[in-house]
Amino acid sequence: MITNKTIDNGKPFDWGRTSGDYAKYRDIYPDEFYEKLHSLGIGISGQRVLDIGTGTGVIPRNMYRYGAHFTGTDISENQIIAARRLAENEGMDIRFLCKSTEELDFPDESFEAITACQCFFYFDHGIAAPKLAGMLPDGGKLAVLYMGWLPYEDEVAGASEELILKFNPGWTGRGDMRHEIFIPEIYSEYFNMLYSEIFDVKVHFTRESWNGRIKACRGIGASLSENKIAAFENEHLALLQKIAPEDFDVLHYCAFSILEKK
Repeated sequence: MITNKTIDNGKPFDWGRTSGDYAKYRDIYPDEFYEKLHSLGIGISGQRVLDIGTGTGVIPRNMYRYGAHFTGTDISENQIIAARRLAENEGMDIRFLCKSTEELDFPDESFEAITACQCFFYFDHGIAAPKLAGMLPDGGKLAVLYMGWLPYEDEVAGASEELILKFNPGWTGRGDMRHEIFIPEIYSEYFNMLYSEIFDVKVHFTRESWNGRIKACRGIGASLSENKIAAFENEHLALLQKIAPEDFDVLHYCAFSILEKK
């Protein structure tokens, strides 16, 4: 269980509660996301890569094809259990460990690259910044990644977000717009900004998979009671029947920031 007064007004959330839906419905990054990351020298063949906040291992599993040696870590035991199961089912040799980023104790220069996707804002950066730098050699890369829907430009995303707020008014994930990833000042002590980009993508869904994606977000599956989750799902599926065809695309944006260790 995680509690942060700056997130959802301090409402506790636990990604482990939504691991099933997370594994099934949040593996949604398009190929261009991974191809872009690979083109920037992350996850290339033979590279040792640490994926922090790995969740169900989405980044390591989808980049496994490029030949890097991945380790994934996450604070949630249920997420790590799901990540191991998915990797084993696909015959992938990926090491997964249940540990918070702040508690990692890998030796110095254990990895050539570190990825942090959809999780960077959860960390205690005073602890994380020097720790991550220590695990990289000079010139090693830290890739901070994010993808979010655009509720003010996409009708389905906007309507779904309004329904989330009906059930969880304090959810602070609302109202996202294109923006660069915020990198706290402490990282400048250890890293130089190498590359930053924002680009749009269209992500394909069915009504079922979009409902699952929304249900697996922090504002619903990770924080609400089972009764409220069920009530949300009933209303959301009815809403989608009215406003969306069976298959549709949702407009998202991706933000990449690649830091290089000094």
